[in-house]
Amino acid sequence: VQLQASGGGSVQAGESLRLSCRASGSIFRISAMGWYRQAPGKERELVATITTEGSTSYADSVKGRFSISRDNADYTAYLQMNNLKPEDTAVYYCNARQWLRSDPDYWGQGTQVTVSS
Repeated sequence: VQLQASGGGSVQAGESLRLSCRASGSIFRISAMGWYRQAPGKERELVATITTEGSTSYADSVKGRFSISRDNADYTAYLQMNNLKPEDTAVYYCNARQWLRSDPDYWGQGTQVTVSS
């Protein structure tokens, strides 16, 4: 499985960005897709996930501001980020989880999101 992420950038606080992540290859292995982020000096943290059935989960810090969606026909996951805050600044990584949880996750390349006040 290969994951191609896009959509990062630099914005002002209160603005919006949308990240995209397209999966290719053995996509039948994927049960859920999501986004993680890592800020400088901090550990990577979960931002949001979505299953093939459409069930979603969010980090408390982004609830009400971020929305994850998925186009199963195009094997693409989207993260709509509204009302961005400086603390959202991080490298965002697309993630795909396999059906068998003991199998390793797939990761896309990181995309930088910078929010200035």
